[in-house]
Amino acid sequence: MRIKFNTLLLLCLLLFGRVISQSVNTAKLDSLFNSLEQNNKAMGSVAISKNGKVLYSKAIGYSIIKGNNKENATTNSRYRIGSISKMFTATIIFQLIEENKIALNTPISNYFPTLPNATKITISHLLNHRSGLHNFTDDPDYSKWMTKAHTQKEMLAIITKGKFDFEPDNKASYSNSNYLVLGYIIEKICNKKYKNVLEERISSKINLSNTYYGGKTSHANNECFSFQYVTNWKQVPETDMTDMSIPHGAGALVSTPTDLTTFLDALFKNKLVNQSSLDKMKTLTDGYGMGMFQFPFYTKKGFGHTGGIDGFSSVAAYFPDDSTSVAYCTNGVVYPMNDILIAVLSIYYNKPYQIPSFKNIVLSGEELNKYLGTYSSTEAPIKMTISKDKSSLIAQASGQSSFPLEPYGTDRFKFERVGIIIEFNLTKNELLLKQSGSQIVFTKDK
Repeated sequence: MRIKFNTLLLLCLLLFGRVISQSVNTAKLDSLFNSLEQNNKAMGSVAISKNGKVLYSKAIGYSIIKGNNKENATTNSRYRIGSISKMFTATIIFQLIEENKIALNTPISNYFPTLPNATKITISHLLNHRSGLHNFTDDPDYSKWMTKAHTQKEMLAIITKGKFDFEPDNKASYSNSNYLVLGYIIEKICNKKYKNVLEERISSKINLSNTYYGGKTSHANNECFSFQYVTNWKQVPETDMTDMSIPHGAGALVSTPTDLTTFLDALFKNKLVNQSSLDKMKTLTDGYGMGMFQFPFYTKKGFGHTGGIDGFSSVAAYFPDDSTSVAYCTNGVVYPMNDILIAVLSIYYNKPYQIPSFKNIVLSGEELNKYLGTYSSTEAPIKMTISKDKSSLIAQASGQSSFPLEPYGTDRFKFERVGIIIEFNLTKNELLLKQSGSQIVFTKDK
């Protein structure tokens, strides 16, 4: 079993009841985000808009931390938005379809004939993740080459080497390779760089002054760095620190929550594509639309996407029933982004919600010593190493990045960001790892 700590998590907000939109409870929203900031549970920015008008926006935390130099984030601070970029890529593809420059049934062999199953895979398959192309970010060596720029030829070679996971249209499986190829196809059709096409067809068209194809993070350009919290906030390494050639059309964009709500409002008001194209984007097949997912909340259904890259996480969703857009971008995740979105929607729609107290349990370095060691399991081919950093416990699975553990009860620790719980049984020299309904027992090596 291979445990992934940066898995894209979809929202499952299947609740029931009648939702009635009220005036925005800004005081409660402020209280939520102030609490997250004061307890080092999150850094980031949020925006809520209705019919294109921003009703609420707020930023918490820092855009940069360099020693004692800390600068507060603002609502104009820019964040890497990861896979939300796929909505922009899909929008451009549908614009090209409307212009008869491509079709949903066009095979990708017209553009890249050497890709696996190129004659069988269509634009439609790429859009709703039914191509079978192997996800290049699942490459076991990905972490070794992700920080270096790659040419289109090199990335296509990586995808070709990965072959395919299933025959086209047999099922759906999320793959960044799909939207990387779509980005390249856009460049071929338009005979321009993706970043220029994005600017001409979307950003300049609807005045998204803070949305563009990213590069090496520039604080002078009001861009945020991303951080992970252990005993303090530590900066996370960047993917492809020069020109974002690796994520490209699958995840290279930079934006703000306010720009994202503007984009969603324009998309759903048919300012970017016609209604027929939008309907196709919204239609789900095995849980996937064409560039978007569905976000159920009580009786409402929102549409949008989530994103994650280099310690950044983001979500943008549009609720057609009342023309409401919600977007949240974070450069420091501790409290799960999914829970923050549930909180924002609950407060906005005036549903019962109690702001967490975030009571902290503090253990001394000496108290942590009893948990330290390397643990093995007969249930999984990995080892779990438990170490400490001053007064914080650190866990690391074989071949994975380390992550902090927060105490929340006797011999119990958690990594809230991805829902990991570790329970120690000191009598048996064991730890129990829980995540997403799975449990694995590890025994301390002698």
